[in-house]
Amino acid sequence: MREQQAGWEVAMEHEKEKAILEILEQDARTTPEQIAAMLGLEVEQVRQAIRRLETAGIIRRYKTVIDWDRFGEEQVFAFIDVKVSPAREVGFDDVAERIYRFPQVHAVYLVSGDHDLRVIVSGRTMKEIAAFVAERLAPLDRVQATYTQFVLKRYKEDGEVYAEAEPDRRLVVAP
Repeated sequence: MREQQAGWEVAMEHEKEKAILEILEQDARTTPEQIAAMLGLEVEQVRQAIRRLETAGIIRRYKTVIDWDRFGEEQVFAFIDVKVSPAREVGFDDVAERIYRFPQVHAVYLVSGDHDLRVIVSGRTMKEIAAFVAERLAPLDRVQATYTQFVLKRYKEDGEVYAEAEPDRRLVVAP
């Protein structure tokens, strides 16, 4: 019976932490006081849970999502699919690590399909990204091929919608 009670308490704690994480994922500026009020918890419970989640590396960092285009600083993004020959004992991990260390790289994913890695990079111009691919990425050992796609328009990123709604231009019809 005690084991069942302990298991139930662990499950409840997990659900509380999940709820806290979901709130912080939507807005990292939400205070422990606000979270406590939203979830019906004690403020100190929330603070302790956040500390545990940070210490465990579950909360990796707090982030601000910025619309650089609206600020007037244009950034060019590209998806680069990379074909890699895997190495014995490490597979794709060592190549992925070399790639994610470049400051232009925002993300690296191991993917299924025709290519092995998907890399998301940014630069100030398409030429800058092309130079990165030609001079830094393609020459890496075991990189067999790259396929680059430039982002033409961003509609949604990190849960944030960037597309502006068009105003309704229809004429009002009155009876």
